[in-house]
Amino acid sequence: MDIQALLKRIDEYKTLIDSRRPLAPEEVKELDAYFRVGTTYSSNALEGNTLTLSETKVLLEDGLTAGGKPIRECYEAVGHASAYDYMLETARSKPFTFSEAMILQLHKLFYQGIDAEKAGIYRDHQVFITGTEYVPPTAEEVPALMKGLTGELNEKWSALHPVLLAALAHRKLVDIHPFADGNL
Repeated sequence: MDIQALLKRIDEYKTLIDSRRPLAPEEVKELDAYFRVGTTYSSNALEGNTLTLSETKVLLEDGLTAGGKPIRECYEAVGHASAYDYMLETARSKPFTFSEAMILQLHKLFYQGIDAEKAGIYRDHQVFITGTEYVPPTAEEVPALMKGLTGELNEKWSALHPVLLAALAHRKLVDIHPFADGNL
């Protein structure tokens, strides 16, 4: 399936969802909780976190840790969920704009339980990514690149399909690799 067909299919699903709006507050709350757990689990699993979906749910909803799992993995899940909550709040604010402050806050919320001193702060040293020959920009380049990224995303906000904008944002953020760790 080519990208245009895929985007068309996504738009059809969005139209179907929109036809059921407005959702009841209880439905919104249920969907938010469902995606908060699922997104936290899948994002962390991609990075090697071994918490299962059920363990992630119990941790986030009941505050119970899984026996025998590294505490760092619990901090990652709790931090991711906090960042997810902030992302939802920010995305629902009007007017929405991308900002460096928003990105720094997302990282701070995600990473503060793992390394509070580096949470929400651009890296101050060169980093290398294991398994690739790609070398991210120098630490000195990061602030200007991040300013350029947020400007570009705000400029393309209404011109690009939301899925393409999200892909662009993710790709450029990963390429810049602004944080020592936790670049999601």
